[in-house]
Amino acid sequence: MSGPKNHREAAGEPPYTRGIYPEMYRKRLWTMRQYAGYASAAQSNIRYHKLLEAGQTGLSVAFDLPTQIGYDSDHQLAEGEVGKVGVAVDSMADMERLFDGIPLDRVSTSMTINATAATLLAMYIAVAGKQGISRDRLRGTVQNDILKEYIARGTYIFPPAPSMRLVIDIMRYCHDHVPRWNTISISGYHIREAGSTAMHEIAFTLANGIAYVEAAVKAGLDVDDFAPRLSFFFNAHLNLFEEVSKFRAARRLWCRIMRDRFGARNPKSWLLRFHTQTAGSSLTAQQPDVNVVRTTLEALAAVLGGTQSLHTNSRDEALGLPTEDSVRLALRTQQVIGYE
Repeated sequence: MSGPKNHREAAGEPPYTRGIYPEMYRKRLWTMRQYAGYASAAQSNIRYHKLLEAGQTGLSVAFDLPTQIGYDSDHQLAEGEVGKVGVAVDSMADMERLFDGIPLDRVSTSMTINATAATLLAMYIAVAGKQGISRDRLRGTVQNDILKEYIARGTYIFPPAPSMRLVIDIMRYCHDHVPRWNTISISGYHIREAGSTAMHEIAFTLANGIAYVEAAVKAGLDVDDFAPRLSFFFNAHLNLFEEVSKFRAARRLWCRIMRDRFGARNPKSWLLRFHTQTAGSSLTAQQPDVNVVRTTLEALAAVLGGTQSLHTNSRDEALGLPTEDSVRLALRTQQVIGYE
């Protein structure tokens, strides 16, 4: 963004082109949140502990495909998919093993789950209860973005209308009982991975965001009751300047949408808070070490664009689930950008 008007805009002031907080990373770095799910709940728990010991500041849970679409691991349609791209969670016992030894009031947890979001969120709250932690102390995010499943991924269970009702029910429940929880992560990442341009990523994501706000208002929710807990999820590709501009433009547009179109009065309702993941589609199976360079440039774009949390892909993700060394290097990439 250029021109005298934009130069006068300060970070932390509407329309938040330069960032949603006045001091941004000078006061508080982004959350370093590596997306991880590793076959069984017990194995994933080991990975989470190692990531936290290495300096990660938030958890991000990857679920396997059967869990995403509501099949138990012993279902015939789950054959060959159990634990393949994330952790299998079939029961409360699995959820308890997944977070064993991790105090849920001391870490924020992001769960990338959509069609079965209500079920997994209920399990998470139940595990916290067994740890003696009340719901109002839990911090985290559930993706709960069913519209992009119809557009880009396909892991939906129900038709759009009842699916949207589930989304809004989660918003209502969390407003009443889990007030620090982000009730949705409106996702452009998967749209970009499916082949869109940077401009289309923002356009379709904000269009979905508008649809969710309209549905919530129609269901009787006050916009300022739920809008401050909306969050977004974007992709970071290699064109550094285009990506930085994309993030800045998205913040600017969302502020205007919430303030001018929906009449939100609370400035927190105008904020576009987002998580970023570097582009999986940019990684190659050949010469995987070069992926470290790609991921570093993409992570830098996310940071310069003002992300609130970040996942850096591991160098070997084009080959399979990343090794412990690769995951550590991906996390160290963020730490170098942040501290050095």
